Amino acid sequence: MTIPSITAVQGVLVGQVADQDALTGVTVVLTPDGATAGVDVRGGAPGTRETDLLSPVNLVQQVHAVVLTGGSAFGLTAATGVVSWLHERGYGFDVGLTKVPIVPAAVIFDLGIGRSDVWPDATMGYAACMAAEAAVAEGSVGAGIGATVGKVGGMATAMRGGVGSWSETLADGVTVGALAVVNAFGDVVDDNGRIIAGARAPDQSLVGTGALLRSGLSRRSFADTTGQNTTIAVVATDARLDKAAATRLAIMAQDGLARAIRPAHSPFDGDTVFALATGVYEAPPLVTLGAVAADVLATAIMRAVQAATAAAGIPAACDR
Repeated sequence: MTIPSITAVQGVLVGQVADQDALTGVTVVLTPDGATAGVDVRGGAPGTRETDLLSPVNLVQQVHAVVLTGGSAFGLTAATGVVSWLHERGYGFDVGLTKVPIVPAAVIFDLGIGRSDVWPDATMGYAACMAAEAAVAEGSVGAGIGATVGKVGGMATAMRGGVGSWSETLADGVTVGALAVVNAFGDVVDDNGRIIAGARAPDQSLVGTGALLRSGLSRRSFADTTGQNTTIAVVATDARLDKAAATRLAIMAQDGLARAIRPAHSPFDGDTVFALATGVYEAPPLVTLGAVAADVLATAIMRAVQAATAAAGIPAACDR
């Protein structure tokens, strides 16, 4: 049975590569024929590239890929490899003299697990494009291989994060999908508010970030967590949207992130959601697309931690 994922959206492929020793990697969402794009950045510690051009008031209308990568700011170099791959194949924004691929990117901080002196580069970004396909692996893969959650007490309270994806097709044939790389300061919860993966007490019970914040633990541990988190995601649809509508889609999708991660959008996270519209079908009402985008993003976030595996002494949800 085919599992619903972001690649159910027509015009979208996903490529992922990872360094198993350094525990860092790249996930690229490819739309080589172009997709109208928007972005919403709500975290207090983002690491991004090419997000300003996604403003509805700016010139470029479409992007050709979105790169989600580990390695903190160093990992943004991976986007250069994606640009090269697209340029070699003739994809990009036509400027007359050549075609320039438009590739926004966002990073997570994964230097605290695995190795801190190895991060994704242009070669890894290129390899992620070469690996692009319709099947989307989840869990400890791609940009999520070094992801962790529940870090209010640093790595001592953390569990594994990862990559997750989900999609839903509406009655009119329009599909909305999401892919998330979950590396949150807070906990991941299910639809009933039960913690799936998050901050652990010394006895390994899931005490939760909210309880530890209230206890005052955070005051002793902020130095270990500042800027070391972030959930980054892409929501996509095969409906036709302009940049303003794509931006609103990203904004509404952030509600799904806030439902699945508690707390979200903290000063220590760089939470960023990109939205892509490949333009195959006439769009249903934007409120419908946005509501579904929030739902599929929340599900993708839950799936990311449920599929993750333990590494470097940090447990995963599947071990419980």
